[in-house]
Amino acid sequence: MTPVRRIEELIFLVRGQRMMLDSDLAKVYGVSTTRLNEQFQRNRNRFPAVFAFQLAPEEFARLMSQNAISKGRRGGRRKLPWVFTEHGALQLSNVLRSKTAIEASIRVVQVFVSMREQLAAHKELAGKLAELEGRIAGHDEAIQNLFEAIRQLVEPPLPENRRQIGFLRESAPPYRVRPASRN
Repeated sequence: MTPVRRIEELIFLVRGQRMMLDSDLAKVYGVSTTRLNEQFQRNRNRFPAVFAFQLAPEEFARLMSQNAISKGRRGGRRKLPWVFTEHGALQLSNVLRSKTAIEASIRVVQVFVSMREQLAAHKELAGKLAELEGRIAGHDEAIQNLFEAIRQLVEPPLPENRRQIGFLRESAPPYRVRPASRN
């Protein structure tokens, strides 16, 4: 039995959807990848394109680099893998018809549902943060106005016709050079 935490690690975001690789689902369901793909191909009419699709070569290359999937020349995959959505994974358990597959499909669906709930909670939190940010933005201007009013109270402007205190400097006469005395 694969633990729920382990199943969460096997779910990837592909083309904007949460998906699981055929090889990972085969491990979870306790069958070989070959067996899983055979049953999938025999029952293709149960799997519309929104339930399962084959990865493009560039998608598979990105997945190999991110998740250390063995390359074909090293004994790994020779064909592009199929990926399955939550509904595709559930449909696979119906096609495989083993007790292990049925039990595992329940856990897989629970993980997908849990992830959906977490995503909804994050969206709700993001909405609340945006609302709070909007409120604070309105307060920023009010706070700036308050500080400006306080500055004006602390430093009152000088009257314009105020007399200056102290000595006035007039332009000084040019210095005279005294002639040197001839003594």
